[in-house]
Formats: sequence, C-alpha cells, structure tokens
Amino acid sequence: MEIRKGIGVSAGVVVCAATVYSPDELRIGRRSIPVTEIARERNRLLEAITTSSDDIRTLRDATSRNLGKETGAIFDFHLGLLNDPELLKAFNEGIDKFHLTAEYAVHKALRDYGRIFLEHSDPLFRDRVKDIYDIERRLVHKLIGRERGRIADITEPSVLVAHDLTPSQMASLDKGRVRAIAIEAGGQTSHSAIIANSMGIPAVLGLENITHEVTTGDMMIVNGFSGLVIINPDEATIAEHRRYEERAHRYENSLAEIRDLPARTTDGVDITLLGNIEFPHEIANTLAKGAQGIGLYRTEFLYLACEKEPTEEDHYNAYMEVAKKMTGKPIVIRTLDLGADKYFLQGDQPKEDNPFLGCRSIRLCLGNMRMFKTQLRALLRASAHGDIRIMFPMISHVMELRQAKMMLKDVMEELDYECIDYNRSLQVGMMIEVPSAALMCHAYVHDVDFFSIGSNDLVQYTLAVDRGNQKVASLYTAAHPAVLSLIRTVIRQGLKGKIGVSLCGEMAGEKEFTVLLLGMGMRTLSIAPHNIPLIKKVIRSINLRDAQKIARKVMSFEHPQQVTSYLHDETRKLVPDIFAVESPSG
Repeated sequence: MEIRKGIGVSAGVVVCAATVYSPDELRIGRRSIPVTEIARERNRLLEAITTSSDDIRTLRDATSRNLGKETGAIFDFHLGLLNDPELLKAFNEGIDKFHLTAEYAVHKALRDYGRIFLEHSDPLFRDRVKDIYDIERRLVHKLIGRERGRIADITEPSVLVAHDLTPSQMASLDKGRVRAIAIEAGGQTSHSAIIANSMGIPAVLGLENITHEVTTGDMMIVNGFSGLVIINPDEATIAEHRRYEERAHRYENSLAEIRDLPARTTDGVDITLLGNIEFPHEIANTLAKGAQGIGLYRTEFLYLACEKEPTEEDHYNAYMEVAKKMTGKPIVIRTLDLGADKYFLQGDQPKEDNPFLGCRSIRLCLGNMRMFKTQLRALLRASAHGDIRIMFPMISHVMELRQAKMMLKDVMEELDYECIDYNRSLQVGMMIEVPSAALMCHAYVHDVDFFSIGSNDLVQYTLAVDRGNQKVASLYTAAHPAVLSLIRTVIRQGLKGKIGVSLCGEMAGEKEFTVLLLGMGMRTLSIAPHNIPLIKKVIRSINLRDAQKIARKVMSFEHPQQVTSYLHDETRKLVPDIFAVESPSG
C-alpha cells in the first residue's frame, strides 16, 4: 500500500480500479519544403484550422448543454486562439518565410506562444499553457491525419491515471466510466480542474510520477477533498474508505446547506467572502458558491489571449460583461500585471535577466502611458454601470502609487471633457505583495481606499523563493513568521487608517489559516470560488475570542512548522466537521 499527496481540485471519494492512459508522444520533425509546395501547405493549414474550429464549436456546445454555458465558454478561449490573426500570421510566416511544413509551423508558433504563459509568475497563467498545447495537438493531428488519443475507449468504471489531460479530453469523459482522476500535472486553477468540478468527478492533480507507480488494474482510493491517493490499499483500508465515502457525502450536503447563509462568526461578526476570477464566464459559478462580490478580477487574459494589444473597446466589453452579471456587487479589477517580456510592445525589448524583479506590473504601466491610459479609460467607463473598483499591483514606492493616481485623474479629466459618464467616487486600492509596501503601508493609507494583500507574491518576495523552482519550492510557505508579521502589520495599519484590508492569495482559501487571519483582524477574504463554502463553514463555527487567542500564540513562534502544526490542531478542535473529509490514512 502506498499513499501519495497531491492537490485536491474536485471533491469526492472513490474506491476503484485504475486505468493508466498513455497517449502516443507526438514528435514533429523540422522539414523544409520547396517553394512549389508553399501553396499546398497553406491550404492544408487552412483546412485543419477550419475543421478544428468546427470540432471545438461542437465540443463547446455539447459541454454547455451537459455542464452549463459557463463551463462551455472555456472553449471560446480555444476558438479565440485558433482564429487569432497574429497566430495565423505566425503559422503562415513559418510556411512562407522559413519554408516549414504546416505541422511544424503550427508546432513552433504555439510552443513559442506557450512559453509566454509558462514564464508567468502567476500559476493560473502557467496552467493556461495546457490550452495552448491542446490547440497544437488538435491542429497537428488534423494535419498528419492521425486520430487523437481516445479516452472514450475506457469500458469499465475506472480511476483515470494520466500525466495530463487537456480541456478537450476532460470535457469528453464519460462520467459513468471515469469515476475519478489522478494526474501528474496541473493545479487548482487549470481548466481541467474547473471541468472536473463541473462534472462532479473527484480529482487529484500534481501527483508526480503517478503514471510510473500505477498499473492498469491496480486498486486505488482517490480523495478529492484532501488530495490523498492510496495505491493498492489493503482490505481494511478499503472497508474504512467505503464508510468514509458516506461521511464525505454528508459533508458535501452540509456545505450546500450554508451556501445562502452569511459568513458570520458564532459571536455575530460578519466576514466578507469574495471570489477570484480570470474570465467573465466564471461569474456564475463564483456566485453559485456564495461569493458576495469579486475581490480579484485578473485582466491579463486580454493581453495573453492574442498577440495584439487590446483596444479600449476590448477592455470595456470585458468589464461590462462582469458588471452586468454582478448586478451591483463589488468588483475589484486589477490593472495589468505582466512583465515587459509578456506584453507585446512594438519594437524589440531588451531581455531581462531577472524579470520577476524587473519591468513588470505597475512599473510596466507607468512606463507605457498610452497602454495604461487605454485600460484606465475602459475601467472608468464601465464604472458607470456597476460597483467597479480599481486596484494597482506590485506597488513598492509611494511615488508609484501617486503617479498611477495622477494618471487616473488625467483620464477622468479627459472623460469629463468628452462628456463621458463614470463613477466619480469609485474606490481605488493597491496590492501589498512586496515587503517594502508592507513595511511602509502606513505611508499609503491616506492615498487609497483599500489594501489587498497578495500573499502568493508576498511570500515569494519575502523569502526570496521561486516556488516554480523545485530545488527551493519546499522553502515556500505562508506560515513563515516573517510573512505573518508583515500581514499583521498591514492589517493593523489598515484598521488604524480606517481603510479596507483583504487578502486574495491561496492562503485565504486554506482552512487552517482562516482562524489566524480572523484573529489578526482580517474581515475580508478573496478566494478561489471552489473554496468559498469550506471557508464559510470555518467562519460560522468559530468565535473571535478564540481566533484572537490563537493569533497571539502563533505570533510567538519562530518556525513555520510550529505554526502549521498548531493551526491544524486548533482548527481541528474548533471545527471538527471539516476534518471528516480528511483521509483516514492521512
């Protein structure tokens, strides 16, 4: 019996035999073509794009019917990529200029494009590279006349074990046969995770080398709550988990029962729970999970979904779509948070040796006023139709914030001159994600309406750890006393300055940190939508007196392991119900 720990992304517990899916690796060799074959290759490419677009529309419509329009809209992103003029230009340039075969031109262009996503600091954007590769595989298979690997051939109820699954493969799964999923790649924000959640298939991702440790026919236990996977369990463990399945089902029902109830502590203190989104189509699911608004709307997709700069109308339409769906609820929109190497500026940009510390986020915006103004104009115009709030990322100097606000004021004056309506009292905030901003947050309180602590980057910058680097990833922890001290400082200064303070990183969705954050004084959390019911359950089970006592104790610790162990034990005492879904073997 072997126990593995991954990332639980779709709730549920399944005991079933495994089917290991190993698609043939697609290798595309670079081959030059004579000039006389260029026209033929372009025609082959056009035909592949046309048929692939038709296939994706069919898949989108089927997914919309079966799982809802919000899930089906994932494939609109695929269609947008497939028909993007700049990508089509790159495909054709590979054929025309470099005399490449159509399949290699597609492979090269999409691999180059995927690299942009892979190098992003936000794991959400790194997860989107799977969509790029999904398009690549679809086009290349069309061009070489090969059928894509078929998961549909699974005939018996199984735990599907794979290195990775594309959104297209996920959407075509037969829920009656694929009882659960165990995958080596992926994370909570991937489209595959979203689809698994929509389908109600328990899923655990991030299981390194699982395909090498499991053989088709092996018995497996998959726990989508805790992220635990057990390979070849003994009879006693299987029997224990059969009983556990019943408890997990009751637990899911208990979360559903509190969806429309307030996130209120037992001593009557209301906590605001907001959702983090990337695309407008995620709104419905976010509201369905009980979100009271949007605490982080990432706008980078407007730049990453195509290789041309989005227009003011592109921005405006995206913000308006969210404003209409939110019907007056707050929407915090973060301005562009990309590096110069990801933003498609005209002309060559010098390569940065360390882009994480380079020209990115607000620095990029302040250095490119035209681009920044385009986004600000759209945000202000949309603010006339909803409770839109603007948030500036990666502020590290007071002057950066003041320059950004001056730019916003200039845009307001332009709109006044043009007689264009906007919300003249819209709230403006900043992210606290670098140590300098946290340490000097008292200097910012008079210039903003709210702080939003971006815990993911705050941890990375405070501990000097790139969590994408496996050699040092183990050092990445939000439980480090230095990180907690910075968070407490920001909360205290926010309360002192009478401005709002929220936290929008992964930390906000981890149940053990909920009690600590509330005890520190946090009253607003912005969370990945699927974690909202769990965090609400924690909040409704505790009182602030206990939370404050726990927070005081935690701040006396010197080691992250002390913090995590203590928080786990105390949370288990206060909210034992939520630990019913931890694997008995965990």
